[in-house]
Amino acid sequence: MKRPGVWKMLVAAMCMALLSSLQAQDLPGQVSIVLLGATGDLARKYLWQGLFHLYLEEVGKGHHFRFHGTALTSTEQGQEVIAKILESLSCPGDMALGHCAELKAQFQQLSEYRQLKTPEDYLALSKDIEAQVKHEGLQETGRIFYLSVPPFAYVDIARNINSSCRPGPSAWLRVVLEKPFGHDLHSAQQLATELGRFFREEEMYRVDHYLGKQVVAQILPFRDQNRAALDGLWSRHHVERVEIIMKETLDAEGRTSFYEEYGVIRDVLQNHLTEVLTLVAMELPVNISSPEAVLQHKLQAFQVLRGLQRHSAVLGQYQAYSGQVRRELQKPDSFHSLTPTFAGILVHIDNLRWEGVPFILMSGKALDERVSYVRILFKNQAFCVQSEKHWVAAQSRCLPRQIIFYIGHGKLGSPAVLVSRNLFRPALPSASWKEVEGRPGLHLFGLPLSDYYAYSPVREQDAYSLLISHIFHCRKDSFVTTENLLASWVFWTPLLDSLAHEVPRFYPGGAENGQLLDFEFSGGHLSFSQPLPEQLVPGPDSAPLPSDFQVLRAKYRESPLISAWPEELIARLAGDIEAAAVRAVQRFGEFHLALSGGSSPVALFQQLATGHYSFPWARTHLWLVDERCVPLWDPESNFQGLQTHLLQHVRVPHYNVHPMPVHQRQRLCAEEDQGAQAYAEEISALVTNGSFDLVLLGMGTDGHTASLFPQSPAGLDGEQLVVLTTSPSSPHRRMSLSLPLINRARKVAVLVMGRMKREIAMLVSRVGHEPRKWPISGVLPDSGQLVWYMDYDAFLG
Repeated sequence: MKRPGVWKMLVAAMCMALLSSLQAQDLPGQVSIVLLGATGDLARKYLWQGLFHLYLEEVGKGHHFRFHGTALTSTEQGQEVIAKILESLSCPGDMALGHCAELKAQFQQLSEYRQLKTPEDYLALSKDIEAQVKHEGLQETGRIFYLSVPPFAYVDIARNINSSCRPGPSAWLRVVLEKPFGHDLHSAQQLATELGRFFREEEMYRVDHYLGKQVVAQILPFRDQNRAALDGLWSRHHVERVEIIMKETLDAEGRTSFYEEYGVIRDVLQNHLTEVLTLVAMELPVNISSPEAVLQHKLQAFQVLRGLQRHSAVLGQYQAYSGQVRRELQKPDSFHSLTPTFAGILVHIDNLRWEGVPFILMSGKALDERVSYVRILFKNQAFCVQSEKHWVAAQSRCLPRQIIFYIGHGKLGSPAVLVSRNLFRPALPSASWKEVEGRPGLHLFGLPLSDYYAYSPVREQDAYSLLISHIFHCRKDSFVTTENLLASWVFWTPLLDSLAHEVPRFYPGGAENGQLLDFEFSGGHLSFSQPLPEQLVPGPDSAPLPSDFQVLRAKYRESPLISAWPEELIARLAGDIEAAAVRAVQRFGEFHLALSGGSSPVALFQQLATGHYSFPWARTHLWLVDERCVPLWDPESNFQGLQTHLLQHVRVPHYNVHPMPVHQRQRLCAEEDQGAQAYAEEISALVTNGSFDLVLLGMGTDGHTASLFPQSPAGLDGEQLVVLTTSPSSPHRRMSLSLPLINRARKVAVLVMGRMKREIAMLVSRVGHEPRKWPISGVLPDSGQLVWYMDYDAFLG
């Protein structure tokens, strides 16, 4: 049934709503910007200046602004602080002084301070904004809340904004958040979930200020504007490696409470350098002006990053750091921090474009210079017949070819984009980028500046000014979305967990570091180039030179002891094994090496597999010291560990590999199968006098070695070379070389690592020859050498 009266009322209501909307659109719009933490360091140094630059950019374009500085500070005290900050603001160098003074006065008039603590304060702020907008005959366009506060305050502030200070339905809301965004994946997920209760994703702007650096912001436009030249170059076929670097000369003094919680990886690599990595490595969208497309392609780049392993990183700590922590955080004199202040990370990307190309991320404090850059080094497949003096300057195909996004500082002193002249002449927007003037004598990355096409910004702009402008203009691609944030933590958290108890390499700081922190990569492994760093335990404030650093050499149970940090200890042991192998092959034509299982030798196996190309594997026989009575393919099998971490990476003839026969006739270590006797016969047939060239042992927390256990007589004496034993832990049944056979070896190396071994190491240092109580005490080669390799945790605790 038709009701003409009702339809007339509906049409009239719709017309009134449309007219009201059109009238509202005709009103000038106002944006209210609320800066929380307005009296803090970040606000003083960057944020107020960034807001002033936004005002200078937009004031003549019909926009109206109000700036509300807020903090927990009392109103009177806060107003004094803000007045001083506003007075210190500066205009661009090319602006007339009179015009600058006029605009600065306007900005000061539009800025106020208020205390913001309680829900009532937020409600009062919202009402004041609404009243002021109405009083001036304006329409509210939107509100920006910039949270320059610690992350623990985010949730309470978010709750108050959502409940008491949201703008009306016709205006937008943007909430800006500063890092850190969590400490690991779990905490980041938790914070994201809590914030998601109050804000939609499009309302949140997570700041990584590196995305506001002019050169970083130019990476995608550069790739886009030079597609024709780069399409054939930007891949594994032409790129040798990519370096993403941030070096600092300052240390962490005054910030150790933050640094102890986060360290260099969380502070710099997980965010700043990872964001840059994605900009370099991501597939280039068809339209880089689309924030949605850019963010989606960045997320796809995260999804093809190869997972990081412990051997993907090297860590360092400047010498004075622990002393600073003790002073600032009132730690006892015995405290030594494990927090890294330097890290080098090797990243690989598993896609067709970048497969096999190493991406090196590095950052550290107390280094020799302050500089940040991205360097893409291209392969050089040219060969020049004439000598170097005949090469055409800057044009020769034999010169290094590279693109450098020079983020700032260093020798150049300013941001720049550099392209080797023997690559191509790049296209950059002439309105905002200019060619760098020649500077004779200046060399960058092995070439004089004149060998590059070099461009710098026409007007330098700080990162926060750029990002605040992008917040206002809704440029979400300059910020970190929840998806990208969590993807980054998924990538970094496993490595951080694996490094939690890793002891970093000490370095003195500054130019005195020398080559101490130099590192190199092989395959997927990263390691320091100098294998033998130094100092046993650093003094609270000592600053040794690199020449002072030594691996500790001493005596333990009347035998040589070598002690160092774990990485250096493993490198030393691997070098000693290689040296023994070379000597044995030279003298006897072959090398017989007996290896223990367990977790301690894994790092050694990996080191031997990747860093010792002169090792005579073809002449090496590999034997097992002991084995669990499980099938050889079982993950608990010592042979399986040897296969995974060593054998599949080196070329040992299969007939030179001698697993223990624990699994015969579908039975495990059955006495009637005589597996122990068979292994003994194999040793007697192949090893002259049953004397292995080198036997590698470990030491358990109960003093056992190989699979010879306390209170068990099996294998401690007698004629048997190989025995079956019983372990107190599962799997209980074991096969082991006997103590008399071990003591026939030309050299026995005992590897002891970890703080859990400290107590037994102290005990064993004091006991005599008591193998029934402590089997390790029975290890003493008849005519060979015994050497202990003990890391500082085991030796010193």
